Amino acid sequence: MRVLYIFSTPNSASYILGRMILPQLENDAHPVEVAGTFFFLDNNYVLVKGNPIGERLAKLLREGKIGFLMGCDQCCYERNIADKLVEGATIGCFPNLYGKAQQLGVEQVITL
Repeated sequence: MRVLYIFSTPNSASYILGRMILPQLENDAHPVEVAGTFFFLDNNYVLVKGNPIGERLAKLLREGKIGFLMGCDQCCYERNIADKLVEGATIGCFPNLYGKAQQLGVEQVITL
């Protein structure tokens, strides 16, 4: 099954992603294929270059274990980080997200 994770609640990216999902992906123990990730509000800070979680995500992206990394464009602009994201991460809004999800055949959206 191909899933899309949306990180929207406070600390969901740093805690749930960083401590639960990423270790499983890094150890090839995650039971589903991660088509992509989308970040809202302060969760976008994990995508900033130099952030340990963001760098781990970028590595998984390069290895093909994640299909895409996307931050909410308005959230990134408001935080002045749109041009400071890890390699491979993009910004976009819902039409961009829907297009990527459709392109990659997302079967389940999980919002955390």
